[in-house]
Amino acid sequence: MAAALYLAVCLAVAASGSFSRAQLPGSWELLVENAGIASMHTAVTHFGTVVLLDRTDIGPSRRLLPRSRCRVDPSDRLLPRLDCYAHSVLFDPATRRLRPLKIQTDTWCSSGQFLPDGTLLQTGGDLDGFKKLRAFRPCSPNDPLHLCDWEELEAPELAAGRWYATNQILPDGSVIIVGGRAANSVEFYPPRPGTPRPFQFLADAEDTQMDNLYPYVHLLPDGNLFVFANTRAVLYDHVTGMVLREYPPLEGGPRNYPSAGSSAMLALTGDFSSAEVVVCGGAEYGVFIQKSTDTPAHGTCGRITATEPDPVWALEAMPFGRIMGDMVMLPTGDVLIVNGAQAGSQGFELASDPCLNPVLYRPAEPAGLRFMTLTPTAVPRMYHSTANLLPDGRVLVAGSNPHYFYHFRGPFPTELRLEAFSPEYLSPDRANLRPTIVSAPEKVRYGETFQVDVEVELPVVGVVEVNVASAPFASHSFSMGQRLVKLNVSPAAPLPDGGSPLHHYRIGCTAPPSGNVAPPGYYMAFAVNQGVPSVARWVQIVP
Repeated sequence: MAAALYLAVCLAVAASGSFSRAQLPGSWELLVENAGIASMHTAVTHFGTVVLLDRTDIGPSRRLLPRSRCRVDPSDRLLPRLDCYAHSVLFDPATRRLRPLKIQTDTWCSSGQFLPDGTLLQTGGDLDGFKKLRAFRPCSPNDPLHLCDWEELEAPELAAGRWYATNQILPDGSVIIVGGRAANSVEFYPPRPGTPRPFQFLADAEDTQMDNLYPYVHLLPDGNLFVFANTRAVLYDHVTGMVLREYPPLEGGPRNYPSAGSSAMLALTGDFSSAEVVVCGGAEYGVFIQKSTDTPAHGTCGRITATEPDPVWALEAMPFGRIMGDMVMLPTGDVLIVNGAQAGSQGFELASDPCLNPVLYRPAEPAGLRFMTLTPTAVPRMYHSTANLLPDGRVLVAGSNPHYFYHFRGPFPTELRLEAFSPEYLSPDRANLRPTIVSAPEKVRYGETFQVDVEVELPVVGVVEVNVASAPFASHSFSMGQRLVKLNVSPAAPLPDGGSPLHHYRIGCTAPPSGNVAPPGYYMAFAVNQGVPSVARWVQIVP
């Protein structure tokens, strides 16, 4: 009853626009006033540093490259002779330092994914980046040389040009690259014979607005892919190239770029045989074509158990209509929905009415009580904004440039500030519940049992979860490769405290059973005590 009353109050106050920051959960912190670039793509490395990436033909950014590192691109419309401006930077949240990175080919509306060794693979883009593959091999911020930078791969190139495509790591550690503008096909890295492979579903999902771009791709625990485009979804066997099932269409209009909803797969738990997918927000069909900036966005989420024999969508209403929202899986299994607008569509100058309030989607709550409105930001984050989970449990929010070039005047200027949102679980009144991981392995194999030792101020009541979260590539309202796996654990066993005022415990854990559940790579391992996560330890899951 109390939860229902809280929801009713939140909805009423949201409608009136009279929320005060003090009334709502969560807090915001300005990390950097000027990152130098507006991050269109963002990814967190296993060293805890963050790669921020824009497009190269944007003209002068607000951060210079060293003079010896300038870029020469005769086809660049704004800087055809010499481009000495950074279009990518590396951010260290621990020190708030920024280092310019050099990117050679155009990364506008490209895609990416981390490989099992922690390398960030970056694919496609526009113009000279259309068929390009790039790699960023991260290095420790404590390395005195700290020379890691973007590498343009001379070979291979993409078999098809990929602009507005989606990447997903597969159980064997390879990457599938799905779709893109005028590319209704898939291919792989490393390349496989017979690709690009036609994918008729993407062609069928296309409309006059191209609402099949940046398809939502989720690796299910049976090893197949859930692929969503426009209003439709299929179960796709990436090995054979066969569509195994067509799901019912989702009501509420198109959900992909440029109609700009978002999607996440909920946490995998138990025996890992079941997987649920949510798709939230979007714009009405025709808004993009008509450039109708004031048409209200959709406020519904569809939720489906993709692994059931006869699945159906369940619709839920969000507190706000939203386009261009980012969905971030939190260590608890809840989903943060942040950024975006309440009217218009995705694209340059095509949205209005920024949605400043994040909302928390709590999957375990009953339908009708799952959304909680959170403290608003003061910074509109519209087109080309991102959100990524950090190892300390905060969410890094970056970007927003709804203009073709950098534009710092007028409404919704190009945004160079970096913010961090702290969910309610980081509030001071929960600090005595927050565990600290004292020891954990750096590498585990599938099915292996291992131990995690933690300490906490108050005695543990109940089960301490150990949840592993991937580091996705966030771009255009979708986090590619995002997943959270709740490991099977034993009850926390008390350890001798050695005279320490803190309470010490050992948790027995079992690693995911296969690459279907957790593809090989680096994960943030969080200990979660009564809904409060620790700072994560990076753990590499290997075959």
